[in-house]
Amino acid sequence: MSETVEMTDPIEQSVGGKGGHLLRRTFHVSMSIIPFIYYLWYEPVVDLFNDIANLSWTKEKIASIGIIIMAIGEGIRLKLGITIYGQRKYEAHQVSALVWGAFGVGMTCLYAPSAGMGFAIILSLSLGDPLLGELRRKGIDENKVMLYGSFLLAIVWAGSAYWSDTSWWMVPLFAPLCVLAEKPRLRFIDDNATMSLIPLAVAMVLAPWL
Repeated sequence: MSETVEMTDPIEQSVGGKGGHLLRRTFHVSMSIIPFIYYLWYEPVVDLFNDIANLSWTKEKIASIGIIIMAIGEGIRLKLGITIYGQRKYEAHQVSALVWGAFGVGMTCLYAPSAGMGFAIILSLSLGDPLLGELRRKGIDENKVMLYGSFLLAIVWAGSAYWSDTSWWMVPLFAPLCVLAEKPRLRFIDDNATMSLIPLAVAMVLAPWL
């Protein structure tokens, strides 16, 4: 995302103004349900999907086809040059934050070394990104933004370590890493992607040692 866009009030940039911005944040937080469905409640969901479509796909195949369908749909949207309620105006001409986030979540579901790490990475995106964005929008000092974000995500990773197979030593490593992964300001790659794909890449590299 460009520097010019980043300096603009996100409410002004949102299609629908304040309501669109609120919907965007709400949708972002609602992605927190995805790891629960994918890792814990997937059996009835997969069975229902297969019954309706008369298939015998695994949850991994469903996640894969979801990424493909999303990419095709986004290509059509970009071809038409349109935005929907809650998107930002500049997204009419570049891949949207929603799709980048969904892509990162999808890749995490497919390739996270463990369910615990998948949980923590996805929740770090769904909860961490809105917090960081709202703190900045309110003019909070950047050092405090990083501190508050790291504290929240440390709770997320500690919860993963407590309830799953995630190692405790990963808490002080991945909490600040997920916050730092939101920092790059790239024009065509949204931080919704970097916040999941960068921790995912590090997790995959460390996987043989876990």
